[in-house]
Amino acid sequence: MPTRIAQTTWRGGLQDGSGDVALASSNAATFPVSFPRRAADDAEGVTSPEELIAAAHSACYAMQLSALIAQAGATPESLDVSAAVTLRPDPKGGFMISEIAIKVRATLSGLDEAGFVAVAEDAKAGCPVSKALTGTTITLDAALA
Repeated sequence: MPTRIAQTTWRGGLQDGSGDVALASSNAATFPVSFPRRAADDAEGVTSPEELIAAAHSACYAMQLSALIAQAGATPESLDVSAAVTLRPDPKGGFMISEIAIKVRATLSGLDEAGFVAVAEDAKAGCPVSKALTGTTITLDAALA
């Protein structure tokens, strides 16, 4: 399996500096980052590590869930997945990712609500990004659309 690379170029200090994070493996995009926008409610068009983790987690989870739905003998038609990553002050100092809330709404055939929720929970546990973030509380809200 391949290794994927992202690269950040940072200029200045934490509060007055900013940078750009590039998706170097795919060369798909480069995004601006800054700590003041990271810690603010309004990102003003600037991304953050937490938003990038949310993107990675929602994409990974959708892939894992689609595979498990098929393994359960059902047919996934569409999955609408969001991941909300919360940054909070760490009682030990600095900041921490305190929680990730995954929400999924699915349109599928071949599974009832209870069967879908069980498969959705298995996908949360089996998603490689979930596994990488085991020190963080990850919740799931799963329902058929």
